[in-house]
Amino acid sequence: MTPPSRFAFIGNSLPRRCGIATFTTDLQQAIAKSHVGVETAIVAMTDHGHSYDYPPLVRLHVNDGRLDEYVRAAEFLNDAHFEIACLQHEFGIFGGESGNHIMALLSRLSMPIITTLHTVLAEPRPVQRSVLNKVVGVSSKVIVMAEKARELLRSVYDVAADKIEVIAHGIPDSAFVSPDAAKVKLGFGRKPVILTFGLLSPNKGIQVMIDAMPSILKSRDNAVYVVLGATHPNLMRQEGEAYRDSLMARARTLGVERHVVFLNQFVDQATLLDFISMCDVYVTPYLNEAQMTSGTLAYSFGLGKAVVSTPYWHARELLADGRGILVPFGDAKAIGTEIAGLLTNDVRRQAMREQAYASSRSMTWERTADRYLDVFEGARRVPPLKVITRQDDNVPVRDVPAPPQMRLGHFLSMCDDTGLFQHAVCSVPDRAHGYCIDDNARALLVACALNAAGEEALPDVLTTRLAAFVEHAWNPDNQRFRNFMSFDRRWLEDSGSEDSHGRTLWALGECARSDASQLRRTWAAALFAEALPPAEGFHSPRAWAFVLLGLDAYCMAVAEDGRARELRHLLADRLMSILSSVETSDWVWFEDGLAYDNARLPQALIVTGLSISAPAYVAAGLRSLRWLMKLQTSPAGVFRPVGSQSFGEKREQPRAFDQQPLEATATVSACLAAWRADGDVTWKTHAARAFAWFLGSNDLLSPLVDLETGSCRDGLHPDRANENRGGESVVSYLLSLAEIRQLARVAANRPKPALLRALRA
Repeated sequence: MTPPSRFAFIGNSLPRRCGIATFTTDLQQAIAKSHVGVETAIVAMTDHGHSYDYPPLVRLHVNDGRLDEYVRAAEFLNDAHFEIACLQHEFGIFGGESGNHIMALLSRLSMPIITTLHTVLAEPRPVQRSVLNKVVGVSSKVIVMAEKARELLRSVYDVAADKIEVIAHGIPDSAFVSPDAAKVKLGFGRKPVILTFGLLSPNKGIQVMIDAMPSILKSRDNAVYVVLGATHPNLMRQEGEAYRDSLMARARTLGVERHVVFLNQFVDQATLLDFISMCDVYVTPYLNEAQMTSGTLAYSFGLGKAVVSTPYWHARELLADGRGILVPFGDAKAIGTEIAGLLTNDVRRQAMREQAYASSRSMTWERTADRYLDVFEGARRVPPLKVITRQDDNVPVRDVPAPPQMRLGHFLSMCDDTGLFQHAVCSVPDRAHGYCIDDNARALLVACALNAAGEEALPDVLTTRLAAFVEHAWNPDNQRFRNFMSFDRRWLEDSGSEDSHGRTLWALGECARSDASQLRRTWAAALFAEALPPAEGFHSPRAWAFVLLGLDAYCMAVAEDGRARELRHLLADRLMSILSSVETSDWVWFEDGLAYDNARLPQALIVTGLSISAPAYVAAGLRSLRWLMKLQTSPAGVFRPVGSQSFGEKREQPRAFDQQPLEATATVSACLAAWRADGDVTWKTHAARAFAWFLGSNDLLSPLVDLETGSCRDGLHPDRANENRGGESVVSYLLSLAEIRQLARVAANRPKPALLRALRA
């Protein structure tokens, strides 16, 4: 195998004190030593308020709370032409809710991503599920260290089996030796030594082991329990050494203080291996079974130690079949009995040591590096993806071309030095109708979407021009955005509609989160905050939804804005309230009639619920969207949006025409949000079907898009397509195309029979 020559590792790094930092550094070093000519680097996460003296291999460090630094890291990795990015994922090491800031980096990368999941939760909160699904979605492969993790990814997160690799935690390749020499070196003579090492925190169960010491001393009165490790930095920040002090007091109370040795150190690997070598029994008395990986357990097992452990997930697998001893959680009596038994039975202890050492030879860092390199090589060989739509099982399958190229010719022709024109006569911009903030806000959303990895960004001068239109539309006298402007740059009103104001806030929020320019992100955040208060008095449900979509992005960029968080709850509760008041068994909707941009209402509840961990919001969004999708699917199985002829009709089956691009775009976004919320691949089917509407999978079998220019017809009449190609239509198509292209990029290795193989190789 000829491996790629440049690998980047994203995670914590030594000298930061944590298990992820140790793992990332060890893995990087193992890969670097694996082949001549391999170049490796680390992008290190730095916790807020701290700094570390990183070694040269850390090429860049990211303040975990600064979104702009995540973006900068992505630019660095792309510009340096790394061939693989290997992410070490743990919810707590990245900024944002449940670590969602990491997506600002991952979504911009141009190389394959391999993710090692250090934690896989059996019962994730909605926002944790959403973040993990997003991380897995952009990853070519995910690596876990236990079969239990593979099982949870399959059953809880619906991850395809062939996307998951199980690679054991690496271990140093050390000789199998007697503990006597190391005991003498470290000053413990020939005493029986029990060891625990790692960062101290209450969930490690050290107190239970101390409670077991009196019974152990009855069998071996000179035994010593060594607790090696500094207090966890997070615990230190919260309460100092209170936990360690409580453990020492507990030992004094039990009269075993001379037999419990606390070494408050974070040691280097060589020193650590000496300490492991000198112990007779290693113990991990953790209190929680949901410990997917323990580096301390792996290292001790790999050095051939007799291990006594509680049955957390990693220990249950590693110590099975007599390779160690498992005892119940929190059971000091059982721990004491088993350790005393090992310390008084040299033959049994030695046999357990030999079995552990022999079983662990496949776990050495050299072998682990080889396994990772195989995964890296496989990711590099992944072929291009194509989109295929498939209807329900009783509907014929229609193939749709691969995601079209992002052609911007028509969009650019619809812009001048003021902004995006509203309308066109055929493909010619119609100056008579001037401009509106609605379409320029949507165009700003397109600019943000094209900052994703794999897309070519809009010219910066054009993005700035769109931002300038929004800035000029703001009317500070009445705290509202104007909407319509004539060709000669005269505003035709002092304030626009609630919906246009809400849509502009949405664009500003997204710009604050994901614009390529830090200065524009700062501008957008400031204008969003200034223009947000009037939204509290809005009465339009769609305006509420647009504002919520903007808040979802803005609150990720400006997490400390408490007023924004309050308004988020208020507007979501309003949507919940009107749904509750209108909904019946056969009309699961927010209003008595359907109108435009319908899918944005459930989408707003879904993304808000995911972000603030409100399952009721998510459930209501999914329920209403599911109902809407039934109405928007024709008997032939194609997407049929609510026609404008039926806008406002009360509780009637919607009419089929006129069909508008805006509805398809809203549906694509809402269905992908639903898929990220509950993992049901049916939502991806719906999204693919809605996008296929643009390409001719519709009631008239008539394509709306010119794939060469990127223009989009304004809609479908009962007998023909509308040949005019205005601003709203082109930005609607481009927004959906950007989402489908992103989905195609991240859907590698997730083929699903039920998914109409919406995106597959």
